[in-house]
Amino acid sequence: MEKKDFILASASPHRLALLEQVELCPKLVCPADIDESVRRFETPSRYVKRMAQEKARRVAALHSGENILACDTVAVVGRRILQKAGSDEEQRQVMRLVSGRASHVLSAVCLIDKNGREALRFSDSRVITKRLSEEEIERYVATGEWKGCSGYKIEGRFAGYVRRVVGSYSGIVGLPLFETQNLLNGAGIR
Repeated sequence: MEKKDFILASASPHRLALLEQVELCPKLVCPADIDESVRRFETPSRYVKRMAQEKARRVAALHSGENILACDTVAVVGRRILQKAGSDEEQRQVMRLVSGRASHVLSAVCLIDKNGREALRFSDSRVITKRLSEEEIERYVATGEWKGCSGYKIEGRFAGYVRRVVGSYSGIVGLPLFETQNLLNGAGIR
């Protein structure tokens, strides 16, 4: 596949696979090492936008004169960001929190072009989950597929618990392709 004129500021194999799905393969992958702590009183939407911008800016500082694409995605219930669970028990708590409810998956995509111009797009998708039994929660936690993600992986076994999705499926996986493709096309990357 032809490499396109941009650097992806992400280590996520899911984001790379999504880009390849729409034939937008970056010429280089350069993960951004930043502090991802939530600031006091920061809303989830402001947080995810700030993370995408900071990732893009960090990599742009290392690769001046290049197109840099960065993204951040989080699952949210109410105003609570579902952080990556560090243990089976933490994931059980996440599953109980989303059980029978609607959660939101917020994604922000930031592109800094070769001239240093910055553009940001935002995606808010709603995931409505069925009420989960303790047995279903245990089965899901035992899969381990949730490790390394915020909340759950809709592209795995969790999909069997999802009653409805409103919004961007690719945004829930980790990169809203509609917004991303439009950003890249706007910078002349096709």
